[in-house]
Amino acid sequence: MQISVLGIDLGKNSCSVVGLDEAGRIVLRRRLSRARVIELSSQLPACVMAMEACCGAHHLGRILAAHGHRVRLMSPEYVQPYVKAQKNDERDAEAIAEAATRPTMRFVDLKSEEQLDMQSLHRARSRLVGERTALINQLRAVLLERGIIVAQGGGRLAQYLSQALDGDEAAPLQLSSRIRLLIEDMRAQWRELDRRVAEFDGEFVAVARSEAAARRLSTIPGIGAINATALVAAVGDARSFARARDLAAWLGLVPRQATTGGRPRLLRITKRGNKYLRTLLIHGARAALPSLLTVESPLGN
Repeated sequence: MQISVLGIDLGKNSCSVVGLDEAGRIVLRRRLSRARVIELSSQLPACVMAMEACCGAHHLGRILAAHGHRVRLMSPEYVQPYVKAQKNDERDAEAIAEAATRPTMRFVDLKSEEQLDMQSLHRARSRLVGERTALINQLRAVLLERGIIVAQGGGRLAQYLSQALDGDEAAPLQLSSRIRLLIEDMRAQWRELDRRVAEFDGEFVAVARSEAAARRLSTIPGIGAINATALVAAVGDARSFARARDLAAWLGLVPRQATTGGRPRLLRITKRGNKYLRTLLIHGARAALPSLLTVESPLGN
């Protein structure tokens, strides 16, 4: 049995595997645990191991690569067209193996453990920022139900609450004791979330100073430590992209084009690509533009 491509459909406890020979015929079809998949890979000669880029794929991919196999990870949306009728785990594994043989298929780079660690830190920080935003919005709703409207911005809301609740008679709040206690508790949660987000930011600054690639990226206006560490963790070696346009397309920063009267016209950027990185880059650009427009520089002009 000569296996050229082994398609693996990953599951939490078990995986479906389909092996193809050089002619594309199915010569193996099994359902194994993750441990048995690793055992099978150690017994097979070097071949292509194909998986969808999902949770756990990078860890298993590094193990398979250590056994001498060529690991190919693909986005699930690119595998979907190869799934036959009556979708199931076995058909998914077959589609993964077939998609890996396509010459125009786009593959995901296998990430190192350090890259995944940094991405996990970024996702944890993003969760805390989301919790803080939800808390601020709920706090505004509590005040609005009592006829109190505060200007936009978390800083202005914090300033108003500090003046109104910490003894400033110029802006007293006519609230019941229950609501006052509730608001005090929400302010305490807000301060705790600020502290935890600041801890993550300090970690990103330390990493950006210690890693050469992140340190170079941090010198670009609007990037900073957070964006630099997120880019290095997601992209790794930017030389894997043939052109800068390929990297921009992967981030979802390439504008769409339309033709009107025979003339091309640029539209808004697409929503494809890495949403988290695109959000960071847009916020970084918005923060850097006001200062750049006041100086004589290629970016400012």
